[in-house]
Parts: sequence; structure tokens; C-alpha cells
Amino acid sequence: MHRDFFRTGLLFTLSAGAGWIGWSGHALLLPVACAFPVLWSLARTRLQAAGISAAYFLAASRGLPGGVANFYGQDIWPGLLLWFAASSVYVTVHLVLWTNREGWQKSSRYVAACLVMAVPPFGILGWAHPITAAGVLFPRWGWCGLIVMAAGLAVMTTRYRPAAAMAMIGFWLWSAAQWTPLNLPASWMGVGLKMGASLGREAGINRQKELIDVALAQPPGTTVVLPESALGFWTPTAARVWHEGLAGTGITVVAGAALIDGRGYDNVLVMISAEQTEILYRERMPVPGSMWQPWRAWIGGDDESGARAHFFANPVVEVGTSKVAPLICYEQLLVWPVLQSAFHRPDLIIAVGNGWWTAGTSIIDIQRASSEAWARLFDLPLVISFNV
Repeated sequence: MHRDFFRTGLLFTLSAGAGWIGWSGHALLLPVACAFPVLWSLARTRLQAAGISAAYFLAASRGLPGGVANFYGQDIWPGLLLWFAASSVYVTVHLVLWTNREGWQKSSRYVAACLVMAVPPFGILGWAHPITAAGVLFPRWGWCGLIVMAAGLAVMTTRYRPAAAMAMIGFWLWSAAQWTPLNLPASWMGVGLKMGASLGREAGINRQKELIDVALAQPPGTTVVLPESALGFWTPTAARVWHEGLAGTGITVVAGAALIDGRGYDNVLVMISAEQTEILYRERMPVPGSMWQPWRAWIGGDDESGARAHFFANPVVEVGTSKVAPLICYEQLLVWPVLQSAFHRPDLIIAVGNGWWTAGTSIIDIQRASSEAWARLFDLPLVISFNV
């Protein structure tokens, strides 16, 4: 009895450690998350499998309660409620698909769980997916690296796990030894801002001119990327101010904004130059709860009063001669948006966010690490722009 209790406690502790360290915001530590399938496969009962899954996911998403409290300006209880609600999806999937049968049956069940948590509907809450580490272990391998990673995770649930673990550690050490900063594409510049909660909320003419000055600080001919929500609500007046401000500079700006109508709004990226403006990208997966609220339709409300989700729309967009894969905030934590974009062979990835509400958490660092891992897997330049 005591031995079983100790073993269970050890599995829970190691699983929480894998989630905490793997998702600490450092790209090179992402492979630590690959310990989760090993621990999940060592469970002797469904209850143990549920506990191991909960420990991993809660530790990996530990910044959520504090971030929600910051966003809504309330105490931590709403954040804790959302934290446990989100984890229940991850736990349920891994509990239902767990089996005590060894060999290919257990590995195939784990691959099924990975797939379910990677695509909608469950993939909407598919944070902390271990397959994200593919970009660290197999940089520049592309789709082959993704397949090898999936196979490695599957083998980690079998009795051949020591061999799989040794192979992954070897690739990990080799990757770390070759690690260099990602290249920024020529004539592109991601600008980080420190405007706090005012960004996107204070959208008067003076704020637009302030942002124009930020863009004009870059060399002529540059494509400048500004954070999510930087422009606030996008209006014809704002467009006119930007046209005038960019006249004769040759600068193109890609910036976040909200496009509102009577039914709700789209979280978008706008492309602006002296000659034109264009709604470049509509976010595929806004943050569930604070932005995307589909349950309003179930309780008799307007199902489009929040942000709209364009799940599989506009995976790539064109900026000049470049084919771009955009990822706005929450999309950087998920699997399917970046894989859908990668399928269309983009030239670079743009990752933007408005993370003022993440103060005191590692959420932005995790978003950066995840985006960097995917960029390395597909050997793509990465342009990042966050507001903090």
C-alpha cells in the first residue's frame, strides 16, 4: 500500500515537473515535456492516468489564473475556475483513451490523444502539446521532423521507451550545440511596445500619430510589424491618418486592430501603406471566454456578439512578394493553426500579441518559445511583436 502510494505521488510530481519545466518559456526546454507520455503510460489505473494528465497540464498552464485576474481586474477565483475548466478537457481525453494494455495498443491510444488535442474541437484548448518540441529536436526537418516526433512520442509509451529517450536526448544535445538566434527576414522589423493596457483602448488621433512615429523610426522600405490590437477599432479616420503619415516613406505597416460591426467583431491584422490599406488577416482562434463566446447562442443571446473564429480561413496572406503565416496571441499556443499555415509553404511567420495582462506570468515567454520552435521546424524566419 505504502509503495503504491509513493509510486503514484512520484508519477504526479514528475508529471508536474515536466509541465512546469517544459513550458517555462525557454525553447530549449520544450523537450522536457516529452516525459509526459512516459509517465502517462506508466499509470496502472484510469484514475492515475487522470491525475498524471492533470498534474502536467495544470503545471504547464500555471500562468492562466494570474493572467485572467490581471485581464479582468478581479481576484484570482475566476482565473482558477477557468484554469480547472480548461484542464478538464485535457484530462478527459487522456483518461478516456488510456488503456492498461501494453505495446501498440497503448501507443496508438496516445497518438489518438495527441491528434484529438491538436485539432478542433478539443484542440481549441490544446495548449502544452508535447509535439511542439519537434522544432527543437528536429530543426529544419519540416513535416518529416513532425512525423518522427510523433513516432518518438508513441514509442515513449512502450517498453522500448529507454531507446526512444536516449535517441531524443541525443538529438536534443546536438540541437542545443548548434543553437543560434533565428534570422530576421530582410526589410522586416517586429517592434515591441510597452504601452500596457492602454494599447488598443486609447485609439485617438494622438495615439495613432504616436504609433506612426514608431513606424517611421525604421529605415525606408521596411515592413514594420506592430502588436495585436495596436490600432484599436479600425475606422476610415484612422486609415486616413496613417495614409498621410506614411506618405513618401516607402514603409509598410502590419498591425493588429479590431474590425467591428453590429453582430460582433474580428480580431485582425491590417496592412497599411501610403497607397492602400487592406484587412490582411482575420484571427482563426480568438481566446475562448474573454473573446470567443459561442455559448451565447445556446443561452438565447447573440452568438456573434464576441470575437468571431475563422477556424480554417486565411492560413497564409501576401505582403508584397512574401507569403506570410500570421499567428495572433492565443494561436501561438495551439497546434493546428501553424500546421495549417505550414501546409501552404509560407516564406515567414509573424507572431503578434498584446500581452499586458500577462504581467507576472510566463505566458508571453511560452508564446515566444512555441513560435520559435515551429519556425525552426519548418526553417522559417520569425517576426515577433508584443505589447507588454
